Amino acid sequence: MEREHRRFLERAGAAIEGFATDWDLIGRIGVKTSARNQLYGTVSHITRGSINDEVSLTLPGGHTIVAVLTHESTEALGLAVGTAAFALIKASWVVLLVEDTSGAPLKLSARNQLRGVVQSVKRGAVNAEVSFALDGGAVVTAVVTNQSADSLGLAVGASTVAAFKASSVILGVKD
Repeated sequence: MEREHRRFLERAGAAIEGFATDWDLIGRIGVKTSARNQLYGTVSHITRGSINDEVSLTLPGGHTIVAVLTHESTEALGLAVGTAAFALIKASWVVLLVEDTSGAPLKLSARNQLRGVVQSVKRGAVNAEVSFALDGGAVVTAVVTNQSADSLGLAVGASTVAAFKASSVILGVKD
């Protein structure tokens, strides 16, 4: 009987191995928003201000998103370095860019510039929905005009950069 009990415990242990990761995924699925971009990460830096704070969220794969929010919001969300959080960015707030052949850094006022590879381009009558993957597996979606998609040469496999302002990022935490 003791041997069977040990085998049962071994099987049960193997079945729940990695459950914490699954539980986080279950919690993420429970969040419903109209924002197409829901990116999960860990708070890596906070610059406190008297009115606004700048919060950096590091995503799997090493990309960092910067959000500007009120100091009151930072406190209310309990944000601190190491806190798990998610960023919401509407697809219409994302601007897509293609780097020139020289590889020169892009100069924009938008703090967030995420580089990735186009996974899909879905065209409508006027606009195209462009989704691309970042290192680490996160997917960012932008809505651009068909004319912009054509002029940028956006097609599956193309490299692109998503840019959006820090003030366009909404941060949240799991309760």
